[in-house]
Amino acid sequence: MDTTQISKPVGKPVLGIETSCDETGVALLRWEPDAPGRGLLAHTLYSQIKLHADYGGVVPELASRDHVRKLLPLVREALAQAGLAPADLGGVAYTAGPGLVGALLVGASAARAMAWALGVPAIGVHHMEGHLLAPLLEDDPPAPPFVALLVSGGHSLLVEVRAIGEYRILGDTLDDAAGEAFDKTAKLMGLPYPGGPALAKLAMQGRAGGYRFSRPMTDRPGLDFSFSGLKTQVLLAWQKSDQSEQTRADIARGFEEAIVDTLVIKCRRALEAAGARRLVIAGGVGANQRLRAELAAAGAKDGFKAYFPRLAFCTDNGAMIALAGAIRLAAGQSQDETVQVFPRWDLETLPPAA
Repeated sequence: MDTTQISKPVGKPVLGIETSCDETGVALLRWEPDAPGRGLLAHTLYSQIKLHADYGGVVPELASRDHVRKLLPLVREALAQAGLAPADLGGVAYTAGPGLVGALLVGASAARAMAWALGVPAIGVHHMEGHLLAPLLEDDPPAPPFVALLVSGGHSLLVEVRAIGEYRILGDTLDDAAGEAFDKTAKLMGLPYPGGPALAKLAMQGRAGGYRFSRPMTDRPGLDFSFSGLKTQVLLAWQKSDQSEQTRADIARGFEEAIVDTLVIKCRRALEAAGARRLVIAGGVGANQRLRAELAAAGAKDGFKAYFPRLAFCTDNGAMIALAGAIRLAAGQSQDETVQVFPRWDLETLPPAA
């Protein structure tokens, strides 16, 4: 996406809009480089989980229609939370991709219309850059350079972050992303939608050592991921078992341990390859408690520090989009009035934000 140079919105809040999939997120943030987390003025979120539950997954057309219904009421709610009027805004940031094209167009169209009406700049934000920068919303934000593990339903990425906007992909998923593997495995075991959180909750009741599955692609060099074979292992184990509740919990624990161990091993390799001592973990799977505990323990052993966003900012949200957009607007970047979205968008193609 091309960017143009603009006059920087100094001291004015930025409206952030997230509509990439099945959450409608809106936030207001005033960019404070020395204290980014304390610049968050308001954030609101609506999840479509109940809407899609009967289908066992996200229905794109229904998602788009629900964003249309919910977006403007959430904008009004966020403005009310912050005690602001639309005229107080200094810019608008929106998720331009990657994501569902219809859902992206809802947010992009609304954002561009508001920016045009208010006479303020607008910026399309890369969804994964939003996740990557989410830990900057906390009181102890990481400073580049660092390595980021971005794990969600659609992505499993290891990224070397040299500076904001300067990214190098170290590892990617070859098939199912980690979150996708959680959801599909939960579904084949008969767990309710959304499957990932349900499986993680069930795994807490599982017995250690009951089932052990492979740690995919950790027996060879490299930083890429592959979880489809692990999913098949779980299916076969479940079909051959007595399918009792305790067995279900034991299999869930074995599966979760395999995913977490794989992610930890790859993170250690990525940190060594990049020569970094800071690790950012973001995305929906970043809320997993076992993953957080294991990476914190690995950091204490290896001498690196792990940074996590609060649980509310692991899943899709408007605050991370407001933050990423505010940083780029403060750097003098924006787009023209054209409404553009990118269902697929290479993170490495982003321009530097400095």
